Amino acid sequence: MARSTPVKEEPVGVADVERAAVEIGALVRRTPMLTAGELSRRFGSPVSLKAECLQRTGSFKIRGASNAIGGLEPAQLAAGVCAASAGNHAQAVALAASRRGAAAEVFMPASAPLAKVAAVRATGATVRLVEGSYDEAGTAARAHAASAGMTLIHPFDDPAVVAGQGTIGLEVAEDRPATRLIVVPLGGGGLASGIAIAAASRLPGVRVIGVQSEACAPYPASIAAHRPIGARDASTICDGIAVKRPGELTLPLVERHLDEIVTVSDDEVAEAMVLLLERSKLVVEGAGAAAVAAVLHRKVRAPDDGETCAVLSGGNVDAGRLVECIRLGETAAGRRAVLVTVVPDRPGALAGLLRIAAEGGANVLDVVHLREGVDLHVRETAIRLVLQTDGPEHRNRVIELICAEGFDARLEHAALPSSGTLR
Repeated sequence: MARSTPVKEEPVGVADVERAAVEIGALVRRTPMLTAGELSRRFGSPVSLKAECLQRTGSFKIRGASNAIGGLEPAQLAAGVCAASAGNHAQAVALAASRRGAAAEVFMPASAPLAKVAAVRATGATVRLVEGSYDEAGTAARAHAASAGMTLIHPFDDPAVVAGQGTIGLEVAEDRPATRLIVVPLGGGGLASGIAIAAASRLPGVRVIGVQSEACAPYPASIAAHRPIGARDASTICDGIAVKRPGELTLPLVERHLDEIVTVSDDEVAEAMVLLLERSKLVVEGAGAAAVAAVLHRKVRAPDDGETCAVLSGGNVDAGRLVECIRLGETAAGRRAVLVTVVPDRPGALAGLLRIAAEGGANVLDVVHLREGVDLHVRETAIRLVLQTDGPEHRNRVIELICAEGFDARLEHAALPSSGTLR
């Protein structure tokens, strides 16, 4: 996607971002730029990480929220603020409002991670859970703000919010002036467009690429139609960027200022989360790892010279969800394999199978007998093995060893071996 030339005055410019940097300076941390050695090796080009997962409230959202609330009049602060969010914006609004002495009510999807809900409540804000996704929460928040006379702090479709998020672009340019490519998660569009506006003013020739989840990616179709088009509602570990409809403000900003939009799968994101956890010692949520997933799986082209910056937009993830993502990421990386095979239903048969796996160096994590609902001979039993291996090559060697001993072992997504022959 090539940038188009603006045909009218921009609703958000670099001067707005510079003013935002002054406004939010007392509340917002200047997050570090970290060198990502292993990711650089795999990408074949230097990569740095803008660690907004270490930001106050655990995500970049405090930048936009504090800038928007900082610009309110005393009467507006007295009436309180209202917001809708999957979690990160809610925490940011709650903290920024409390610093200004304003009451805050936030509407969150009932499926929002428990850690995010608890963090919002801990600031003293009132949380109202809404069935559905962010969009349903947004509808409820708008209605409540109108009836209660509160100021609605939109998570992305607000010039003050876009300018606040854009301060990340200023920091990237100042800390890593060799940056020639910035890869950033793309949900509503406030973060990506703000960064692009700021970075372009300080880094001539820089490319900015937005990353959406395959499960919820409304921007490509919306840009093609030059109007917001809703995406289907789908489950994804990237809940922070699962915004089904671009904003009226942010869509033209994204269209003008971003160079390209790519998508990543949940498997790719989970693998990126595991890489960040193991190699960079960073806990990053699904949406926050989307940019690294795009780099890791070469969805973006490395710059001819200079560095690539991947923005880690947030780190708020439940411990239970993190465990699930680690499991998914290990499977995607070939380090966790679920095998199904058939053994004779007699003493010692299973022990023989486990011996082979152990001799191949695989760690057996789980063993399940499958006797119900599977087409088997009366004297057979199906076995489901969960193995931990060193990677795809090791996994395949273990499978070959098992098959060489007469077991017809398949990865779980493959069909069960046909019954009738004892092994």
